[in-house]
Formats: sequence, structure tokens, C-alpha cells
Amino acid sequence: MNANTLMQTTLFIVVLIGLAIPLGRYMAGVLDGTSVVVRKLGRPIEAVLYRIAGVDPDAEMSWKHYALAVLLFNVLGAFVLYALLRLQDVLPLNPQSMSGMSPDAAFNTAVSFVTNTNWQDYGGESTLGYLAQMLGLTVQNFLSAATGIAVVVALIRGFKRHSAQTIGNFWVDLTRTTLYILAPLAVVFALVFVSQGAIQNFKAYQDVPTLQVTTYQTQSTDAQGKPVTQTLKAQTQTLPMGPVASQEAIKMLGTNGGGFFNANSAHPYENPTPFSNFMQMLAMLIIPAALCVVFGRMVGDGRQGYAVLAAMTIAFAAACVGEISAEQAGNPLYASLHVDTQASALQAGGNMEGKETRLGIAQSGLFTVATTAASCGAVANMHDSLTPLGGLVPMLLIQLGEVIFGGVGSGLYGMLVFALLAVFVAGLMIGRTPEYVGKKIESFEMKMVSVAILLTPLIVLVGTSIAVLTASGTAGIANPGAHGFSEILYAFSSAANNNGSAFAGLSVNTPFYNTMLGIAMWFGRFGSIVPVLAIAGSLAAKKRLTVTAGTLPTHGPLFVVLLIGTLLLVGALTYVPALALGPIVEHLGMIAGH
Repeated sequence: MNANTLMQTTLFIVVLIGLAIPLGRYMAGVLDGTSVVVRKLGRPIEAVLYRIAGVDPDAEMSWKHYALAVLLFNVLGAFVLYALLRLQDVLPLNPQSMSGMSPDAAFNTAVSFVTNTNWQDYGGESTLGYLAQMLGLTVQNFLSAATGIAVVVALIRGFKRHSAQTIGNFWVDLTRTTLYILAPLAVVFALVFVSQGAIQNFKAYQDVPTLQVTTYQTQSTDAQGKPVTQTLKAQTQTLPMGPVASQEAIKMLGTNGGGFFNANSAHPYENPTPFSNFMQMLAMLIIPAALCVVFGRMVGDGRQGYAVLAAMTIAFAAACVGEISAEQAGNPLYASLHVDTQASALQAGGNMEGKETRLGIAQSGLFTVATTAASCGAVANMHDSLTPLGGLVPMLLIQLGEVIFGGVGSGLYGMLVFALLAVFVAGLMIGRTPEYVGKKIESFEMKMVSVAILLTPLIVLVGTSIAVLTASGTAGIANPGAHGFSEILYAFSSAANNNGSAFAGLSVNTPFYNTMLGIAMWFGRFGSIVPVLAIAGSLAAKKRLTVTAGTLPTHGPLFVVLLIGTLLLVGALTYVPALALGPIVEHLGMIAGH
């Protein structure tokens, strides 16, 4: 990295942390009900919503009841979204008369948006009408994000409470998160994006004259069935329209990532300027970072939250250095071809394939790390065009379990699961019963930790194995060899860990991949949520322990190092054999000149 890219990365991290701290304080007040906004301004609105839904806001839930509410709510959301996608051809607000999705594509998309994955194997502007985009995808962008935050708040209550049988009310948590956090922030960011040039309208697609006439040839047959070549001219271009900025705001804030357009955040109507690019990266990470502050404030020890935030920030910074350095190093094969990769000051040398020239390598690399660290999946450059090591970084960030900031809510509860594992390992090393935030960590918690940590690698590796061993799986590979394997491994890693980005060289809009990846997304999301809520219920029922001289401090530099080490040893080593078959061997082949 040169001084310019280092400055850009440092500036982004400083702005992120500087804004996350006050936002975290506000969110803590909202989520524990002490904020003035909740107690006075929003109470009448909440009361009406609870009355309509038939919810008693004062009735708290056990962890099993809470988990059941989460599952039923999201199953219902998946059915509603599936119906919207299948029936959009007979629904209003469809000016381009888009047809309904096929059953397997609708299943995949419905599961994708309900699980906060937003994996897309279709072009949004050529597949979905405005009603499906707004009532279907945008609504789920809010609700899936709110679900993640509700779950982590329930886990925090497990640490905070003692000798309790309940962990809160899911419907209240869902309502307050949407009403006081996600909706206001989405309005602010949508207006910022509009000010930068992102579109927001309900117009039909616009045909505009091009600056020059394009001549091209097509093959057809004549009346006798003989092949003929026709020369055609194009003098117009169709520009897609739609309510883009509003969906763009919540797709980033909710770490959803689904693009209105097929090019996602590389499209100028979604991401018009370098400033909008900076704001999109900020939107991805600000709530996950703020939730660390929420954790510290709600458990009554701010240092605990800052320790987790420090671990995330250090890992994020290291990933930025690795990603940008790999892309700036470029492909050594160019040297043998006498290609000058230093020709542009903007490019600063290196690999510009698949990147926006208006953003350059530094901003593209930073966006790549942000979107895969944040479980967002939005892309401003094509990951399939990254160098092997440049592709390894985002793949590894996803495979770590999306806990380096991670998705809204899911990132923090995933990191807290690793924190429990870290103190358990430390307890074994020093011969003491492990404790974390005043709670004794025993066999039940460790069983649930094991399920939460090992489930997604199991889904990823089994799914990848099935794909590479079947004709239906290998049929979608566009690049044979190590890179083709990386495409499949990335796809299942992204689906099971609910990221949603892709290498994009794999043809996945098939019944095989739509079904397999849909299953991976569902169990990757809720297979982790249920054990996390079980941990919350178990911790809430425990008594709070008194801190003694033998208690392992979990708020200092030593614990930060222990947490990062545990994350790397347990999270990363699981995938080393698979990574060796993909990006690592591809890199070795590249430097060897093959």
C-alpha cells in the first residue's frame, strides 16, 4: 500500500468509529426502552401498531418462545415474498410487464432476502417490477435486518439479567428497531444518495438517442431455412428507471446487499460518485460497529463493548491492507507481456480488471473488504476479476462467519459466540471455570457454541463437494481448474454465511443451484440463530458472579488478542484444505507463469 491508499483506509476507519459511538449510545437507549424518543415521542405510534397486531408489549418471552416467533415470522415473510415474485405479472406497478419468476428462482430469491443474504442470480432491471422491488425486496431488507438486531439484543439481555426466565419480546424489539433506528437512517441515506445522483422515480424505462449509431450483425434464417447475416443499426438506448435510492439506503444499512440493477453498486444510478461510494461503505458498517457500543452499555461495562469493537477493527484493517496490496501488486504475467500497469496515476498500478476507473483500486479494495466483512454482499467491482489473493481475502472474511463487523446483529452475536469459546479455552489453560461478563460458561453453552460455529462450515463444505461431484453443479462453471472451484466454494460460503456476493463467473440460475443455495441460506441463518437464543436463555437464568482476582479480564488488549487468535484458529483453519484447492493453488500457478 502507498501513502494515498493508507490515508484513505485510515480516514474511513476513523470516520466509522467516530460516528458509531454516538449512534451506539442512541441505539442502546432505544433497545432498552430508556430513550426519550421511545418513552415520549414514539409511544403512541407503538401502541397503535401493537393493537393492530394483537401484541402485548409487556409480555416477555422465554428463549424458546422468542425463537419460535423469529422462525414463524420469517417463514411467513418467505411465503409472502415468494407469492409476490411468482405473481408479479398480474400485479400493479410493473411498467415493463415483467413476467413472474420460475418456482426455483422465486424460492431462492424469497429465502435469500428473508435471511438477509440477498443473493441474486438475476438482473433486477430485467426481472422485477417496481412493486416486487419495493413491497417484496425492500420490505424484507428492513425486516431481516431488524430480526438480526432483535436476536443480538436478546443475547445481550442474557448477559445482563440474572435468575431470569425471559429474554425480552421479539415483537417489541422488531418494532423499535425498525421504527427508531432503521427507518430514520434509511431516509437520511436515501436523501444523500439522491443528492449525489441516484435515481428515485416510478417512470417507465426511457429510450434515449445515442451519440452515435452502432452497427452490428445478427444471424438468422431465410424462408428456406438457410442461414443469413443481417446488418442492423441501433440509434437508441433503453435506460432503466425506478425507486432506486430508497432501496439502496436500506440495502446498505441492513447489510442486505441486493442491487436494484444487475451491476449493483457498480451501476452509476445506484452509486454515482466517489462520495456516494464512501457513504455506502459507511452505511454497511456503522450499525454493526455501533452494536458493539450497545453491548457494553447494556451489560453495564462499556469496556466490554470496546474490546469487541477493537478486535473487529484490527481484523478489518488487516484485511484492507491484504486486499489492496494484492490488487495493487497485479498479475506478474503482465510483465512477461511487457504490459505497463503503471500508466495511470488513478490506477496506481496493479489489477484494474473489473473495477470502476472512477473509483480506482483503493476504493474498490476497501469496498470489497467492507461488503464481505459486513455480510452485505453489495459489489462496486467484480470479485471474479480479483487476483487470486485478492479473491482469497473476501472469501476468508465470509468464511470466518461474518463476524468482523458482520451483518446487523448477526455480526455481533457471532463474535460473542467466539468470545465465549475464547474464554472457555483460556479457562482450560489456567485451570479455572470460564466466565464472561459475569456469567459462568458451562457445558450447555459450549454445546450451543459448537453448533453455531460448526454448522456453516458443514453446509459450505458439503454443498461444495456435492456441486463439484455432480454434472448439474459443474455445468455452471465458466472457468475450469482452480478458479472454477473457487467460484463454487465462494458461492456456498456466501450463501451459508448470508453474505450474498458472488464471483459471478458461475452460472447459478439453474434449478440445482437455486435449490441448493436456498437451503444453505436458510439453515445458515436460522441454524445459528436458534443456538444463540438458547445461549441467551441459559445465561439469563444464571446468577451474576462477583469479579475476583482470578477472573480473566475480558476488556483489555490481552483478551482482544485472544479473541482474534481464536477467530483465526477455529474459523479460518476449517477452510484451509478447501482454500488450498482454490485461490492458493491459483496464486501459485500465476506466479509460476501457468
